[in-house]
Amino acid sequence: MDSSRNWDLHIDSSVFKILKRMPRHDAEVILRVIRLLPINPYFGDVQKMKGEENVWRRRIGSYRIFYKIKIFEKVILIFHIERRASKTY
Repeated sequence: MDSSRNWDLHIDSSVFKILKRMPRHDAEVILRVIRLLPINPYFGDVQKMKGEENVWRRRIGSYRIFYKIKIFEKVILIFHIERRASKTY
């Protein structure tokens, strides 16, 4: 795999709606992390989702960013952001 080429980033429109509803500071932190994903989508607190093909999640505090990685096209598709709380489990 050629890691010298950056990945293309695609963000679903529903993600922007979620970001607008969350506290401003949290949204800014998440956006900073999203901007870093095209450099290396496997860096940080990242886990592959079991039972899913090429679906990953990145943990940022109490939030999770869910995204698909299309390896051959070098595309990252962010499709969901979720806040995890103690009641979630």
